[in-house]
Amino acid sequence: MSVEIVTRWFGVYAVENGRITLARPFPAEKAGLLERWALRREGRILPDEEALVRELRAQGKNELLSRDRRLSVLAVHRAFGHLPEIVPPGEGGLTREMGRGLLLEQGRKDLARAWDPSVHLEEAVRALSDLDETLNLLGERLSSWWGRERPEEAAGEESPRAVSEALRKEAEHPSELGPGSLAPGPELSSARRSLAELWLRSEEVRRALEKSVELEAPRRFPNLTALLGPLLTARMLSQAGGLSRLARMPASTVQVLGAERAFFEHLRGRGPPPRHGLLFLHPSVHTAPRAQRGKIARALAGKVAIASRRDLEGVGALPALSEAFERRLAEIRRPRKGGPSSTRGPAAEGRSGGSNPQARAERRGTVTST
Repeated sequence: MSVEIVTRWFGVYAVENGRITLARPFPAEKAGLLERWALRREGRILPDEEALVRELRAQGKNELLSRDRRLSVLAVHRAFGHLPEIVPPGEGGLTREMGRGLLLEQGRKDLARAWDPSVHLEEAVRALSDLDETLNLLGERLSSWWGRERPEEAAGEESPRAVSEALRKEAEHPSELGPGSLAPGPELSSARRSLAELWLRSEEVRRALEKSVELEAPRRFPNLTALLGPLLTARMLSQAGGLSRLARMPASTVQVLGAERAFFEHLRGRGPPPRHGLLFLHPSVHTAPRAQRGKIARALAGKVAIASRRDLEGVGALPALSEAFERRLAEIRRPRKGGPSSTRGPAAEGRSGGSNPQARAERRGTVTST
């Protein structure tokens, strides 16, 4: 007859034919319960489970089942189907209320340990993106509306800020155009000025957000900021989903972070692999010649991966990271001897096809020269 081993937060039980035949309830001590819960979350075996398995086998019951994969290391087979219902015994204070209180307390501690301070920078950079979109939409609408009553001028050439400032001054000096003019009525003019005020206010908020990111990033992420600058650091953290996730990424993933669409298009065979994602915004990458951008992005991604792990550990700024990147950058930018033609040797000719099939075959080792 098979026996199923069931582990609950309050104990370990052996169930046979729907009846509990052997029980090992946990002691009703807060520290002991939390320690056992931590072991279960880590996927380890509890001492109570080992003791219960030994006792069952001493009784000659070797056909043991469990729905918990952890117990497979004890030669316990997997069980399937309906899970037996076991209620807390209530002895020694092991009640549902006690379990609920301990779970809530443990959840608060886990959340505090998992707190990532980069979440504030993530929200700030997302707010910047939202404001950019809002400012673009409002600016286009204001420029279009402003140009409606000036058909003789090139509509849309004035910047949204110039239009908003002009509309703000319009309140102080109302238009002298008569009723038959192209100007809107007083109600629409007032609404348009409110729209212009909204654009100006949104731009002020965006500048304040950008300044706060520039001040906050170096304090919390000194190594990343030294390499990328504050704004690009915030964008990288937002794209990665936080500092802890960025620190777990290999350099190859960091290099194409932000180019996910191009990467999946490449996997489908619809384009070349991306050489850089958000790192293209770094001055050393987007100002470099096209042939060097991939190398520079790869070198920068390697240093970013190291810097994120250092910032996660909480160590201070390490100038050696920036210095190492600058040395590698100088190596990449240094012109090769002989110019571009020096990079083209036999291997390059073999890749490009060359003009001598005999020579290519000899290099591949398929024929022997005589």
